[in-house]
Amino acid sequence: MSKIVLITGATSGIGKATSKRFAKEGYDLIITGRRKNILKSLSEKFQTKFGVKVLTLAFDVSDIDAVRKACKKLTGKWAKIDILVNNAGLAKGFGPINEGNVDDWNTMIDTNLKGLLYMTRMISPLMVARKKGHIINISSIAGKEVYPNGNVYCATKHAVDALTKAMRIDLHKHNIRISQIAPGHVEETGFAMVRYNGDKKKSKIYEDFTPVTSSDISNIIYFMASQPPHVNIQDVLVMGTQQASAIFIDRSGR
Repeated sequence: MSKIVLITGATSGIGKATSKRFAKEGYDLIITGRRKNILKSLSEKFQTKFGVKVLTLAFDVSDIDAVRKACKKLTGKWAKIDILVNNAGLAKGFGPINEGNVDDWNTMIDTNLKGLLYMTRMISPLMVARKKGHIINISSIAGKEVYPNGNVYCATKHAVDALTKAMRIDLHKHNIRISQIAPGHVEETGFAMVRYNGDKKKSKIYEDFTPVTSSDISNIIYFMASQPPHVNIQDVLVMGTQQASAIFIDRSGR
């Protein structure tokens, strides 16, 4: 029987690339996101190209009632989830704390933190019952260091970093691996457009250096997940060669 991976936020960026990577390796997929039409398109593509089975669940991870309703559909084979990739997340707004938009703060907290918690709460008991599983949280360099104007986003990703460590302590006795990957700047995502509220000019933040891509991150996630059962890669911090930290970047060109 094929292994099953559940990936949240699978309609774009890292989630989409990770879904493709696991499908290519023959994993059956449970892909989630808010855009039902994109999920349907990806499902058809992966089933045709890679011959895998795909279950799509369209809902918002920040809505606990929607999470519960969606997870009730995980029955039979689909309840035997081997890997959960908590990918859904976003940065909303970019400015000093004294000028922050409270709605943006709530969106980030609800998605990056509560969404991860809700999904983990629903899926981890299934893993505990089977005495095996792997949860991979998508964090960020913002979970390792803070930077100007990143205040609340950094706070949510620091929380992901702490939760990952705490989850590992809680679940290691059940033979469940807990990992996280913390990327710096990542190209091929909608991250900048969301952060700058669709401002195309402000969103052009990768033109003068070469960051890692969503495909690069998906390859690392698959590497983490495909290690022997006794090996747990707990934490990966990854950035492009031209990026030394959150704020030190060689922007001399590609």
